[in-house]
Amino acid sequence: MSTASMRRAYRGPALFSFGFRPFYLLGAAWSALVVPLWLWSYLAGGPGMLTRDWHVHEMLFGFLAAVVAGFLTTAVPNWTGRMPILGAPLAQLVGLWLAGRVAMLFQASLGPAVAGVIDSLFLLVFASVIWREVLAGRNWRNLPVCGLVTILALGNIAFHLQDAPWASGLGERLALGTAALLIALIGGRITPSFTGNWLRAQRISAQPAAFGVIDRAGLALVGLAVSAWAAFPDNRVSGLLLALAGLASLVRLARWQGWATRREPLVWILHLGYGWLGLGLLLLGASVLSPAIPRSVGVHALTAGAIGVMTLAVMTRSTRGHTGRQLHAGFATLAIYAAINAAAVARIVAPFAGVWQQSLLMSSAGLWAMAFAGFAIAYGPMLVLPRPAQA
Repeated sequence: MSTASMRRAYRGPALFSFGFRPFYLLGAAWSALVVPLWLWSYLAGGPGMLTRDWHVHEMLFGFLAAVVAGFLTTAVPNWTGRMPILGAPLAQLVGLWLAGRVAMLFQASLGPAVAGVIDSLFLLVFASVIWREVLAGRNWRNLPVCGLVTILALGNIAFHLQDAPWASGLGERLALGTAALLIALIGGRITPSFTGNWLRAQRISAQPAAFGVIDRAGLALVGLAVSAWAAFPDNRVSGLLLALAGLASLVRLARWQGWATRREPLVWILHLGYGWLGLGLLLLGASVLSPAIPRSVGVHALTAGAIGVMTLAVMTRSTRGHTGRQLHAGFATLAIYAAINAAAVARIVAPFAGVWQQSLLMSSAGLWAMAFAGFAIAYGPMLVLPRPAQA
């Protein structure tokens, strides 16, 4: 059966008819819980299990991994023409993700080794599924995506082994580098593509620049920079490469006619998310080169900014598109976009705010939770219901 035929023949719950449905919904809900829980633990002495490491792990290998899984389990069948993952196999994959969240929440009772093994299963199985489909479909163009998912899985294992001197911080850096490369690679495809489609539909003559030497050089520079930073996080060469990669990303973005899309938030939010990638790489590089820039500023420009904004940009657009809704952002979607960008700005300003730092941290956490809880509330019915409702 073809991809389309298999989807039409599916008769199970709508939630497991596409990979994006359960993973976007659960990932958003989990993200909305993790950040305020961590801040409460940090500021008010909450449960000891909610440590900084738990917060970092659950944002990178819990929330982010869920969104990546939702996107790729939906996109890969379209790339390869092979059978989609739906029904029972999809439910089992979601079950592995949920088991990892429970294991990490109760790792003090289970023990770090047992919790680490349970948690690692999801990304290892998911990576093997993506490799199988891309190789069987001879979809050589997307082999780099398989490699990045594998690095994310290995980064998760390194995170669980971080008590070893060689692994200290490595898992976190591998995950951040992987996220940056995924945004540079896939965001660098869909942003100009969707922009061009919208501009043509609006009969606007401006068009994004075609993929060329500048784009290849920008992608290569991002890959080189995050690889150098993962291996040598305090080396000034790594900092310089990160700063150059940030500038190159902003140059790529400037060629995609983002200003011409200002009347459609579903399109310009992709440009804004990619802009956060450029800014995040610049600030992370600056933090390596200068003690005046705290490392957390660059890290959160990438996480709260690039990852937060781009994931919601992709989640809102693909949910509307795959469930037959109009590709137009209403009030709820605009509120989601405003909240996530405000959360990112508050988080990177906080270290410079003196006595206002704690207030900005709390505001950022609240805005982040509002953005992802808002997605779960506004888009949850679209993800769960079997057929389009009124958009």
